[in-house]
Amino acid sequence: MPEVECILEHQDAIGESPLWSLGEGALYWVDVTAPCIYRLLLATRHLTRWSMPEAVGSIAFRRRGGLVAGMRSGIYALDLESGRREALFRHGSDRPGLRFNDGKCDRAGRFWSGTMDDQAFEPLGALYRLNPDGRCDVVDQGFIIVNGIAWSPDNRTMYVADTRRDIVYAYDFDISTGSAAGRRAWISTENIPGRVDGATIARDGTYWCAHVRGGEVAQYDPAGHLMRTVPLPVRYPLMCSFGGPDMDILFVTTGRVLATPDELAAQPLNGSLFAVHGTGSTGIPEGEYGR
Repeated sequence: MPEVECILEHQDAIGESPLWSLGEGALYWVDVTAPCIYRLLLATRHLTRWSMPEAVGSIAFRRRGGLVAGMRSGIYALDLESGRREALFRHGSDRPGLRFNDGKCDRAGRFWSGTMDDQAFEPLGALYRLNPDGRCDVVDQGFIIVNGIAWSPDNRTMYVADTRRDIVYAYDFDISTGSAAGRRAWISTENIPGRVDGATIARDGTYWCAHVRGGEVAQYDPAGHLMRTVPLPVRYPLMCSFGGPDMDILFVTTGRVLATPDELAAQPLNGSLFAVHGTGSTGIPEGEYGR
């Protein structure tokens, strides 16, 4: 059985977007509404925190250094050391609840992120693709909460969850053009306690995801069938990603914002950072934005 370790007792409201830096031996992640970005050096457990000017839903590394981030008003390039922030794309909506949520880079250097309305929870979300040349395109629309973005190891399939609809979609993906087409239902969580939130792909092609409200991470095979679940000591895992020196540690971020006072009393580790050892899977380093 995999072993679950709490590597940082924390109180993240919405811990998301774990991102492993092999060169630094460190895990980055965000607390969406704090709002801030964290870095934990795995060997020493030294924690660094950078405050952000607005909600930050997801981050990815840039090839030229620094980060790209999906934030409330748009997608930005970030230099954490200087504090410099450069707008790469603004969505232009005047809806106060609209913000970018889950986001990742594909292996050709495009940053993908989806919007959601975190006040109304209406199907106003869209899936965006920010190309390395700076052009930003809407690829799909009508989401309530975009989550679970990942790509198969052969780059032929893209996965995107709509958490509130209890579904993960699969698209035919063309890595050379960035085309995602032929959307179809792939995973349904209608009949289980949890819903798919953040996710990642392992080298064996299995899809690992957080079952928010279900208190577990789950592994699905390439056909979308549930293989197994790994229980956690908290009800609200939000995202998982592989990292560590051998890319075989599944890091899991969690949150406190959804928990009731009774749940927080019974599960005080909601909002903490976990590592799952011994899954038998290894991850693929996440893509970096190519601009």
